[in-house]
Amino acid sequence: MAALTIRPARPGDWPAIWNLMEPIVRAGETYCWDTGTTAEQARQLWLEPAPAVVFVAEKDGRVAGTAQLHPNKSGNGSHVANASFMTAAEFSGQGVARSLGKYVLAEAARRGYRSMQFNAVVETNTRAVGLWQSLGFSILATVPDAFRHPVEGLTGLHIMYRTLDAGGNERMET
Repeated sequence: MAALTIRPARPGDWPAIWNLMEPIVRAGETYCWDTGTTAEQARQLWLEPAPAVVFVAEKDGRVAGTAQLHPNKSGNGSHVANASFMTAAEFSGQGVARSLGKYVLAEAARRGYRSMQFNAVVETNTRAVGLWQSLGFSILATVPDAFRHPVEGLTGLHIMYRTLDAGGNERMET
């Protein structure tokens, strides 16, 4: 099995990032994005200016996953990180999301974030919910019927949270 490499995204990575993102966006099952989002609109949403940073996970010479890290809010809320993750379907179940998650948590702590908050984890996305819980996140609340799932109908959006060690190490809480 080929090793997974995670690194900051480069400008030339966008076509490969969009290639893995487009089916996820079009499916409309896990992101609160318009399913008709164009490549250019997605680029603007994903490749935000600093302090945001985007990472790619490469396996077998291909972009297998991507993650975006940025402050959840600006100003007095900028010490709380937010992140988004997408994995190419053909790499699902191979540890890409877990590796990206661990990497981004450590990177967020290294950058001085005190905690990480996810604002909208789709309740029916049980693989993602389970992954984030296994990486120390708690569900703080679920907003009922906040997501219009194309198959399941109205479902909740979880707000998930965990603290980070400001020394640059991820800290798991039990």
